[in-house]
Order: sequence, then structure tokens, then C-alpha cells
Amino acid sequence: MRTTQQMSITPPNNMADAVKAEAKAGEYASESEVIRDDLRALMARDGAVESWLQSQVGPAYDVLVADPTWAVSAEQVRARLAAEHARTR
Repeated sequence: MRTTQQMSITPPNNMADAVKAEAKAGEYASESEVIRDDLRALMARDGAVESWLQSQVGPAYDVLVADPTWAVSAEQVRARLAAEHARTR
């Protein structure tokens, strides 16, 4: 059973040139290999973001919903950053 599918893509010229350059540089056997490697990296990044959202952002949101006093306003953040900046100057 075949584990790949043939596709036709039409990237912008700058992306097509970058793929061709990577393949010509010798690090990859073909342009398809460049695309596959880039897609694997994209999928890994997306997986890491999803994991972060589920493991850290979701629970932090739940804490804020349960106790809104944990929230910090944008103005409070600006004031803290300004104070830290003034302290380190």
C-alpha cells in the first residue's frame, strides 16, 4: 500500500526559489524532500503550540475564571515594566 500522495502546489516565486536552493545545496535529495522536511517541522511546531495551550494556557484561564483577582490589567503590566526599566537604568 502506498504511503504517499502526489500533489501539485504553486508556491510564490521566492518560496519556490528557496526550495530549489535547498535541494541544490545538497542537503536534500530532491525538492519534495525539502517540502516534506519543512512540513514535518511545521507539524512539530503546531503540536508544541497545541501542547502548550492545553498544558499551560487552558489551566491558567481556568484559574482566572475561578478567581478573577489573579488577573493583571494592561496598565498594571505597563507600570511594572516601567518600574523595572527605571530600576535597571
